[in-house]
Amino acid sequence: MSDPAVQLPEPNRRLDAIDRKILMVLQEDASLSVAEIGDRVGLSSTPCWKRIQRLEADGVILRRVALVDQNKIGLGISVFVSVESADHSEAWLKKFADAVSAMPEVMEFYRMAGDVDYMLRVVVADMPSYDVFYKKLISAVPLKNVTSRFAMEKIKSVTALPVPAA
Repeated sequence: MSDPAVQLPEPNRRLDAIDRKILMVLQEDASLSVAEIGDRVGLSSTPCWKRIQRLEADGVILRRVALVDQNKIGLGISVFVSVESADHSEAWLKKFADAVSAMPEVMEFYRMAGDVDYMLRVVVADMPSYDVFYKKLISAVPLKNVTSRFAMEKIKSVTALPVPAA
């Protein structure tokens, strides 16, 4: 017999309007108290807390973090690095993915469709730091082509996803 108080996560559960409001509030400021979040979405603290807990358990909320200004900590250069590979085997990809994932300069790492195979977003302090990163990247596994594009100016950068309506 199962305990009715134990609720298993429902990964395919649809989000209702209040869940969506909670997500928008948390994406804007995850440091708010549960009471403040509840006030903004029209719930008292306990039901709001339960919804947040469920969203975390269901994997909708992955984690809560502090956003840091990369320039203020000395990481003034953003580089978009496209990589082409001559080898598309599973073994090569695993080795490449493990090597790139271990590089702290890599902020994002995507396998692409189109004219490049992989795209990285890299942050570094300066050109010598990028050169060190580049040498580490090209020595990790055989690569066909690596192209680096240096960002001149950040025009838009957001972390909040546009939560779609139900």
